Amino acid sequence: MSKLRSLVPLIAILASVASAGAQPYPSRPITMVVPFAAGGPVDTVARILSEPMRATLGQTFVIENATGAAGSIGVGRVARAAADGYTLSIGHWSTHVVNGAIYALQYDLLRDFEPIALLPSNPMIVVSKNAVPAKDLAEFIAWLKSNQGRVSAGTAGAGSATHIAGVYFQRAIGTDFQFVPYRGTGPALQDLVAGQIDLIVDQASNSVQQVRDGKIRAYAVTAARRLPSAPDIPTAAEAGLPSLNMSVWYGLWAPRGTPKDIVTKLNAAVVHALADANVRQRFGELGLELPRAEQQTPRRSAPIRRPRSRNGGPSSRPPTSRGNDPRAMEHFPEKWVPVFPRKCDQ
Repeated sequence: MSKLRSLVPLIAILASVASAGAQPYPSRPITMVVPFAAGGPVDTVARILSEPMRATLGQTFVIENATGAAGSIGVGRVARAAADGYTLSIGHWSTHVVNGAIYALQYDLLRDFEPIALLPSNPMIVVSKNAVPAKDLAEFIAWLKSNQGRVSAGTAGAGSATHIAGVYFQRAIGTDFQFVPYRGTGPALQDLVAGQIDLIVDQASNSVQQVRDGKIRAYAVTAARRLPSAPDIPTAAEAGLPSLNMSVWYGLWAPRGTPKDIVTKLNAAVVHALADANVRQRFGELGLELPRAEQQTPRRSAPIRRPRSRNGGPSSRPPTSRGNDPRAMEHFPEKWVPVFPRKCDQ
């Protein structure tokens, strides 16, 4: 009898664990980890999506900003989280593709995540502080060239969308300026408004309201068409720089091993949120482009290939991450992923 009494607490614990495991998902708040500072474009997308997803799933969404290392700290936080659907990673092609070609990550961008859904894409916009004496893109380029080496450009860190877009812009116009890294584009934009830095090649959703308010100046958007939310800003092609055409896609991921039924439920919640009229209006006002319906269900793409050396042969160095090949986004259609050079021997 004494042995039976000693087993009672253990039986109670096992029963409670079994009961908890039997609870339908979700039964408690869900954390969405934003790998950049509050107020930036990824943070904005997360907060717009979280309310309709809360209504669909019946649970609160907690937005957690885990910043640093161009988003790799926040993404790593989710890679190490329990695969139970309660910790999600929101990011874009910089955090979930490009970082694998730049950093020796402590996680694998392909194997350690389950893709949930493609989110809206975001064209870039070339903006400067108001003190810059240029009225259009041609004058701005001339000003940059005449001040080469003295101009500062804000970024969200090495390899971030703003950094890569800034490098593309430099190469397109044949000049150089100094990059200043921040823990997100939100803080960088604040310094641009304050006149502490000179320019950002920013995600449109982050800057367009500040342009409307007259706090900064815009020269071009890197899209095929003008933004409905800012029709007065020309495209880069219209402004005389057709080679500057790029957009940033966003996505939502769960840790590897998250049950398929949970991923399916989260995917359905995202699709429902993107169909919401209020969400569509808010994204449209920010210049964000919604994915097509057929893109919202993940499917497999091209197999991974090893990096190649400069002479075209196989590299002797193995990839630091499966993310070194942009087409190695196993669950995402290849057409979602912009083309970037694979990491190769220096």
